[in-house]
Amino acid sequence: MKTILFTGGGSAGHVVPNLAVMNEIRYSHRVLYMGTGGIEKTLVTQSGFPFFQVDCPKLERRFTLSNFAIPLRLRRAVSEAKKILEQLRPDLVFSKGGYASFPAVNAAYRLKIPVLTHESDLSPGLCTKLIARKCRLVLTSFPETALRFKNGRHVGSPVRRETLCGDRDRARRKYGFSAEKPVLLVLGGGSGSRTVNAAVREALPLLLPHWYVLHLCGKGNAMENPPQGYVQREFESDMGSAYSCSDVVLARAGSNTVFEALALGKRAVYVPLERNSRGDQLENALYFQRKKLCALLRESELSPEAIETAVNAAYSDETMRAALLRAQFQNATPTIVALIKEYASPRSTDTKSPVLSDCKH
Repeated sequence: MKTILFTGGGSAGHVVPNLAVMNEIRYSHRVLYMGTGGIEKTLVTQSGFPFFQVDCPKLERRFTLSNFAIPLRLRRAVSEAKKILEQLRPDLVFSKGGYASFPAVNAAYRLKIPVLTHESDLSPGLCTKLIARKCRLVLTSFPETALRFKNGRHVGSPVRRETLCGDRDRARRKYGFSAEKPVLLVLGGGSGSRTVNAAVREALPLLLPHWYVLHLCGKGNAMENPPQGYVQREFESDMGSAYSCSDVVLARAGSNTVFEALALGKRAVYVPLERNSRGDQLENALYFQRKKLCALLRESELSPEAIETAVNAAYSDETMRAALLRAQFQNATPTIVALIKEYASPRSTDTKSPVLSDCKH
């Protein structure tokens, strides 16, 4: 049985796609994970996979003296990761990026262990740029991103099987929604977005006469005495139900969220994170807005009236509906599984992707 070590973290966006692939090979491969003590440790251990922790520093996108210590701390992290990999001897390392993946990838390269990485965003992140030459392939969600690397290959975005398998009627019963009003699903990100949460709650008097609202608000962000027709969850493991009951999605523009909504043909309004960001979410949202696949609402424009107008417009936008029906979504999970098998067994010549029976909405 081949051993595959996954890595990536710093945000849920680097971990959830890994879990989509890990769950497909967990019974045919020995699956391990390396990361920091952040969100990746919580999500991976909750899913029942062995986790190996290495402390890795994160570059702050502002001037701070702590950034000067990063080179020394990175060397220590890579050395620690190398010792762990020498004991585990994985056949391949699969990276989903983020600063948490840097030690495992560099250690694997030194030990001549093959590495594959996947970049979710249109514009590659810093870690992807740093590790690209150490990887056999840089897999990408966007075709344009693959052109930036000599070893780039566009495969699409990995989406969790369970996300694609929701049942609309069952989901509406679960949340207590009838068929008399459409449902707005609000996603604040893995840990919640204070900006989005506050803006949506301020808009509830305008929304609730015409909409049910399902709000995934993040841990510790639930409001007291919620009004009728407004259902909040700090965390939802059943994303298939959350998506399937909804008619419009209001969310940040992280790549995973965007591709999940696209896979399910959901009309969406994106509020990209812009402050303290490298701008990747805005790029993602603008890319799909140009293709008429979503609407864009900037943080600087957030107001109750703007949210109501954007949500209602998306719901009635026939151009967006038609574009979503024409869109060619590519679930990367089967292709990534096939490439993992190929590169973990260098002598294998079978490069055909296995067929996974995703439940389509």
